[in-house]
Amino acid sequence: MSSYVILGALALGLIYGILSLGIYISFRILNIPDMTVDGSFVTGAAISAVVTTHYSLILVIPLAFLGGCLAGSITAFLHIKLKIQLLLSGILTLSALYSVNIRIMEGKPNIPVLQQTTIFELWGSAESQQSTSIAVLGVLLAVMFCLLCFFLNTKLGLSLRATGNNEQMARALGVDTNMTKWLGLAISNGFVALSGAVLVQYQSFADISMGTGVIVTGLASVIIGEVILSGSTIFRGLLAVVLGSVAYRYIIAGAIQIGMPPTDLKLMSSLIVIIALSMSLLHSGGIRGRRRRSGLGRNGTDFTPPQ
Repeated sequence: MSSYVILGALALGLIYGILSLGIYISFRILNIPDMTVDGSFVTGAAISAVVTTHYSLILVIPLAFLGGCLAGSITAFLHIKLKIQLLLSGILTLSALYSVNIRIMEGKPNIPVLQQTTIFELWGSAESQQSTSIAVLGVLLAVMFCLLCFFLNTKLGLSLRATGNNEQMARALGVDTNMTKWLGLAISNGFVALSGAVLVQYQSFADISMGTGVIVTGLASVIIGEVILSGSTIFRGLLAVVLGSVAYRYIIAGAIQIGMPPTDLKLMSSLIVIIALSMSLLHSGGIRGRRRRSGLGRNGTDFTPPQ
């Protein structure tokens, strides 16, 4: 692969690393299959494009994150308050977000931002744009990684992890599991929307269909990362997700380089998830055994009963 392809795959790996961190919260921490992410990803992208075109770049990241949190909160509301099954709640929110995202994009299916200054152009010249983009993405991902790692080790974060590990036990210990699920879904979709917003800044356009299949991309990154780096701590789990995201983008880039049609990439993504899941199952017995002996739950929380 050429250096341009290598750097491009790395940049996309870092962008989708933020997405994968969000999916890790719902899929691994809360043990929830959240379908909202396909819609919240576009929500962040739409907000990024509109704000870049009409307003200030300073508002892109906070507004995109808040937009994603709102999308996740709608799913949580449908499930917790209206008692709609969680998977169906995500699908309903995803369906509604299509119309919402079109409205955010002023009725247009796509918005180019080629003539606008992006967050990457603020930090370097056109000649060094690729390396500058990777540096900015690396810093942004590192900040989000550290914030999430810190949060998940706070008292509230431990309550969130306990809810995903054993909801009945967490409730018995006085944890408001409805609140923690609501918070987890909001933060998860906030990260996903932020990833969509940054992708728009990187590729200079937003499209209403750009979120199709991102849940598969995120799941592939999570599962590949767990195969690359297994561990029972939150830090190792989050690091594995980031490594998995970068590895996944290099796999996709390699497939394109050997001549695979772009129309087959969704099929390849699904196959990667299937293969990675099969590989993880081979190690699941050993992992569960180690967790049982160490008293660690699925997401690294110590639930060893008192002697």
